[in-house]
Amino acid sequence: MRISEIFHSIQGEGLLLGVPSVFVRTSGCNLRCRWCDTPYASWNPEGKEMDLPEIMERVRSYDCPHVVLTGGEPMVASGIEALAATLRAEGIHITIETAGTIAPGGIACDLASLSPKLANSNPDLEMAGAWRERHESTRLQPDVIRQWLERGSSQLKFVVTRVEDLPEIEELLNEVGAIPGFTRDRVLLMPEGIDVETLRERGPLVAELCLEHGFRFAPRIQIELFGNTRGT
Repeated sequence: MRISEIFHSIQGEGLLLGVPSVFVRTSGCNLRCRWCDTPYASWNPEGKEMDLPEIMERVRSYDCPHVVLTGGEPMVASGIEALAATLRAEGIHITIETAGTIAPGGIACDLASLSPKLANSNPDLEMAGAWRERHESTRLQPDVIRQWLERGSSQLKFVVTRVEDLPEIEELLNEVGAIPGFTRDRVLLMPEGIDVETLRERGPLVAELCLEHGFRFAPRIQIELFGNTRGT
């Protein structure tokens, strides 16, 4: 499995905000978001080939009960199911951070952290070339998202840049339909930005949208604490 990085930090986003976690970031992605904050794991995948024993040795070294499988897109990583199964066998809580374009199958997961990509993620043609059309045609998969939500504990995180993003979010939720146990307060809106100044500028707008529509506001604490740096 190609691994971009493995590190110990706090969870900076979502329902487990602030929880110390080990992050296993796979390298490789099936999308090309315009505002991607980890291009070294997507646009220009970097990393080291590691086998399962090597990965688990690093994970165990932190003696931490929470592991986040992230990317890039971890669900495209060869061997991700075996890694998740091994973590589950050791009693570790598993969060999978995914765009929700690939069905979960039987992968072990305690919290599915889905981040469906809105139109604001589309790269321009000059930036992405042939990836532009591929990204646009595959970025939203309501049937796949439904499968993830039906499996159990989950959250939906949306990157918001403007008020006009809201109709797309509501349309997707309508397409997915009602899921037993999944309530509107598990839909999180997160301001788009990779620096503190931008997040603070856009934060009040996103907070107002949450108040109006019954969603949850999602800060990005890792940016506040460490900036947009690797290993955080």
